[in-house]
Amino acid sequence: MLFGCAPPEPLKIGYLGGLSGRVADLGEAGRSGALLAVEEINGLGGINGRKVELIVQDDAQQQESALNAVDALVAAGVSAIIGPMTSSVAETILPTIERAGIVTVSPTVTSTSLSGKDDLFFKVAPPISENTRISSRHLFDRGARRLAIAYDLSNRAFSADWVAQYRRDFAGLGGQVVAEATFTSGDEQGYGHAVQQLIDARPDAFLFISNAVDTVRLIQIVRNRGLNLPVTTSPWAATEHFIELGGRTVEGVTLTQFFDRSDSSPGYRKFADTFRARFKQEPGFASVAAYDATRATLGGLTQSSGQGGAALKAVLLSGTTFDGLQQKWQFDRYGDAQRATYMTVVNNGRLSIVK
Repeated sequence: MLFGCAPPEPLKIGYLGGLSGRVADLGEAGRSGALLAVEEINGLGGINGRKVELIVQDDAQQQESALNAVDALVAAGVSAIIGPMTSSVAETILPTIERAGIVTVSPTVTSTSLSGKDDLFFKVAPPISENTRISSRHLFDRGARRLAIAYDLSNRAFSADWVAQYRRDFAGLGGQVVAEATFTSGDEQGYGHAVQQLIDARPDAFLFISNAVDTVRLIQIVRNRGLNLPVTTSPWAATEHFIELGGRTVEGVTLTQFFDRSDSSPGYRKFADTFRARFKQEPGFASVAAYDATRATLGGLTQSSGQGGAALKAVLLSGTTFDGLQQKWQFDRYGDAQRATYMTVVNNGRLSIVK
């Protein structure tokens, strides 16, 4: 007779991100944002009376680890997955989530190869093409004409895509990419070799496409060799570690983002205060994007009565406008987000929007 009084089983959703290795800052930030969204909805009673349980898996930014992590989430019976945080992992796991029928909503993936497709993969971040268009125009307007690029092969799905589109956009403005060099994250000799290749081409600006740790290291090498040329980078580097590790070395570096650190709106201030109190650090773009991705997914699960798969996909593609922390946004018919993108610059130890 007492069995009828037992609380309903929790509704499980997964989180997949790199929580170890050189991209752990990105994965940890995303996990924190997702966790706050889950705790918020549980504080309001959950979804249709069911508490939400966030099951976290580390993809370690490695193919085998990512596949094992997704298998574990499938076995756990999750209704949806938040993540992954990098394009290379997304390409690796896409066949698995399609076979399992699990909607997967990435906070930060932007790869062109994952856009414009009718599948179960959704992206909250704006596309690479929007970022490169804005960034190349800003760099060209600052006087750059000869650009040298170094990019990390460990997330090639993202970095090579950035190079291809940036080269196109910069050339369309009248600029020229005079050198391209590659390296692999963690290879100290590779950093120096890549930078030297760029220097030999006599550029008037640098573009580095890598995570926060590696981007700071590349800039340090450039500055230590006496070059004070403009440096721009991609949103991948824009975690809080970028400022913490780079210090004065990264002053003046520019990058695109869909996140405004100076936002003073009540909703964002409340989130930021909660984030600081809980995690003892400032929220960044990955935390905000993961929070928005999780809120949208939980809202979709509420409307689909906790059903994932095709039912959740239909709700997310229904044209709903989501009230994000900093801007309203929605998915297009392919599950790609439409969001505003900003040019930002490191100024006095803070990333500020270029007006």
